[in-house]
Amino acid sequence: MISALTPLPVLLPLLGAAAALLAGHHPAIQRTVSVAVLTAVVGVSLTLLLLADAEGATSVAVGGWPVPLGIVLVVDRLSALMLVVASTVALGVLLFAVGQGSADGDEDTPISIFHPTFLVLVAGVSNAFLAGDLFNLYVGFEILLVASYVLLTLGGTAPRIRGGITYVVVSLTSSLLFLAALALTYAAAGTVNMAQLALRLPELPSGTQLLIQSMLLIAFGIKAAVFPLYAWLPDSYPTAPAPVTAVFAGLLTKVGVYAIIRTQTLLFPGGALDDLLLWAALATMLVGILGAVAQTDIRRMLSFTLVSHIGYMVFGIGLATAAGLAGAIFYVAHHIAIQTTLFLVAGLVERQGGSTSIDRLGGLARLSPLLGVLYLVPALNLAGIPPLSGFIGKAGLLQAGVADGRALALTLVAAAAVVSLLTLIPVARVWTRAFWRATPGEVVPDSGAVASGLGGGQAPVEQTAWERHQAVATAAHPADLAEQGTREPSDRPMPPLMVAATAGMVGVTVALTVLAGPLYGLADRASADLLERTPYITAVFGTEGSG
Repeated sequence: MISALTPLPVLLPLLGAAAALLAGHHPAIQRTVSVAVLTAVVGVSLTLLLLADAEGATSVAVGGWPVPLGIVLVVDRLSALMLVVASTVALGVLLFAVGQGSADGDEDTPISIFHPTFLVLVAGVSNAFLAGDLFNLYVGFEILLVASYVLLTLGGTAPRIRGGITYVVVSLTSSLLFLAALALTYAAAGTVNMAQLALRLPELPSGTQLLIQSMLLIAFGIKAAVFPLYAWLPDSYPTAPAPVTAVFAGLLTKVGVYAIIRTQTLLFPGGALDDLLLWAALATMLVGILGAVAQTDIRRMLSFTLVSHIGYMVFGIGLATAAGLAGAIFYVAHHIAIQTTLFLVAGLVERQGGSTSIDRLGGLARLSPLLGVLYLVPALNLAGIPPLSGFIGKAGLLQAGVADGRALALTLVAAAAVVSLLTLIPVARVWTRAFWRATPGEVVPDSGAVASGLGGGQAPVEQTAWERHQAVATAAHPADLAEQGTREPSDRPMPPLMVAATAGMVGVTVALTVLAGPLYGLADRASADLLERTPYITAVFGTEGSG
């Protein structure tokens, strides 16, 4: 049964994209097809996870070509878990986008383009998680690149075009490096099948192994936004429509992290670059959180926290122990859900408050108490407040670092604890200023005007908080406001489907806490399989020694 289901997470979205494209003039049909397809993908992914956990890893040779000549799709505990989390958040984002399109007339996300492209993106993500050879992994990344550029530039505004160009240039650079690494790997080992490479790479000279490993790490590090290869992300993500930003923040960098986990454990188990990964994790944590603390825009703040928390995942990978990998796997699953949810909340904040800049926001808790709850729960989870899943994931990583005992690992433990505390600063700033500060519509005395009236005998002039915020923002960012425009806060009810989708994602983040025990147990079993390597190789070849 598992063999029959394995191709479906890739095949169903591709078929759905074709159907949605053909139904371009029928929005209702497109929405129905997209939601039905992703619902089916969630069901298939859950089934694959249960089967992989019960029966172990398995593989499918697409088209019946013998291994390693054809395309091989491999399902193990890690890939199945990633499929479940990715398809779940994709469904949540799609429902949010449908609600936004229904409320706004699809002005920001043209429906005839959005739905097929979104499904192609999901197919690329699924293909990357299931890929059993490096070339198919490369194809998955390229599918992501094409779909991502279309989604980033929806609406055709100047900021989106600029962000899309930055993203494409950086992604193409990563892809070229990945392609060069593929060529070198095939020239040296005669294969790009990962199970076969696991057996052949140890026979190569150590210098060749190190070169291949370095090239792959750089290529994947760019896609995962690991320091110093992260600078493209904060400028690309915040410009896109809210649903696009949410799915990008949740999934795209994690595909890069997954690729690092898979190649480091399966192809390069010797640990030659583990210390380098730990240093990169340290820098990624610190630089990302310092960037987040400096931001006044919610989306840019979340983009920098995304970079920072990638460092936690790389920390677990660099430890190269069962505990470290288990913590990294759990944290990847946790962070996909949390980051997606927070970007959806940012979309609702922009809708209600007219902006995502905390200099121009206020009173959201009184305007919409539900929105305050939807922000607070995932925000506390991001900061790692006990007993939420963010705390559980970080605690697992810190315990793994302490158990390692090396000075560098202990340094990472201290840094991870500090970064977790620092995450509270931007999170709390948004809460206090955007949600609890005076409502922008309230009339408040303008201190400058009052002073002028007292000193010069003129009557005091009153200004609304919104007007004062707009004046400050215009002085600070006149070009941005002229280009992007602003609008006053809305007191209209938020579209029910957008709220329901966001609330559903908040529920998923809470479920990660409630089910943290079984999920962490699954992560432990997945990490043991990764370090043993035999289950993966056996799933592909049927015997451990096939070369």
